[in-house]
Amino acid sequence: MFSGIVEEYAEVVGVVKDQENLHLTLTCSFVDELKIDQSVSHNGVCLTVVRIENGTYTVTAMKETIERSNIGLLKVGDKVNVERSMLMNGRLDGHIVQGHVDQTAVCTSVEDAEGSWYYTFRYDFRPEMARRGYFTVDKGSVTVNGVSLTVCNPTRDTFQVAIIPYTFEHTNFHTLKVGSIVNLEFDIIGKYICRMKEVVNNEE
Repeated sequence: MFSGIVEEYAEVVGVVKDQENLHLTLTCSFVDELKIDQSVSHNGVCLTVVRIENGTYTVTAMKETIERSNIGLLKVGDKVNVERSMLMNGRLDGHIVQGHVDQTAVCTSVEDAEGSWYYTFRYDFRPEMARRGYFTVDKGSVTVNGVSLTVCNPTRDTFQVAIIPYTFEHTNFHTLKVGSIVNLEFDIIGKYICRMKEVVNNEE
């Protein structure tokens, strides 16, 4: 489990395709604190550390992860938002983030708000998925590339988020532009509510 409070961004230093899997090697400031089998969120995707050596660590993404996220688009030199799993005795400063990316979205607008920025994202809206909680609501939570954010001005298939200077500088938001592909994880609480409603209605 994660909180969506990104610790920093890691740099991709190696990408190896192995049949349907993708091995990513990265470097960041806390490599020496990592352990094999530890979970780390990468742009919102929970991946397991499989190797640590020479100031780098390696994680492996399988086919489903590659198809649902932007992990397969990463190349050497790219910046990836990283967060280690949440400590159970810590504060939940963001919201409950599972690290299970639901789908991707495309950035359609970046607006300068005199010190902050408004980013607009468009995602593939499907009614059957919306009935399961795959949508955004005004002032609700959404995870974009692993960052816990508050939704602004949602429409049927778009939403905005406001990015303050700290988030802009300490995550890969400063690399995003119109056309950039990002990972989305919708709020798990909303998914549970939608599922509960579906079950109750089916029982009536």
